[in-house]
Amino acid sequence: MREDLVRLQPQAPADVPGVSHVLELLENAWEQHRDILSTAPVSAAQIRVMYLIEREPGINLSTLRRHLAVGAPSATRLCDRLQAAGFLRRTPRPEDRRETRLELTDAGTAHLREIRRRRERALRLAMSRMTPDTRDALATGLAAFCEAVAEAGPSSAELPQH
Repeated sequence: MREDLVRLQPQAPADVPGVSHVLELLENAWEQHRDILSTAPVSAAQIRVMYLIEREPGINLSTLRRHLAVGAPSATRLCDRLQAAGFLRRTPRPEDRRETRLELTDAGTAHLREIRRRRERALRLAMSRMTPDTRDALATGLAAFCEAVAEAGPSSAELPQH
């Protein structure tokens, strides 16, 4: 087990209920404001694919599949649906035509931009009700949380059993 994980575990249980409550509030906000926060006409899984492709233009299906931790048929179906919606383009890689590059179309890029615009507007409204100090604390805390989540997490065997 990693030392930093062991060091953090004694503090984590007291903080987890608060973070869990925040996640519940976000889920409720999502449901209440589905029209603003929606990813339609694509699913949340398809949006995740679009985010990955946006971050790594030209990614191949195998790499995408590893990022998603899904089997080849699932990744292929997600891409098929995005391509049918006009949000994804597949092109052969010039150096190896057997390999396909995945790229967002202009419509796919515009769709992500619109989702972000609507979400940012909703966040800006909510955050305008906070003091500057609490906004700064939120930004600092979220940055640290994102870093922690991005690190390779522990296996389920390493998680504390409470």
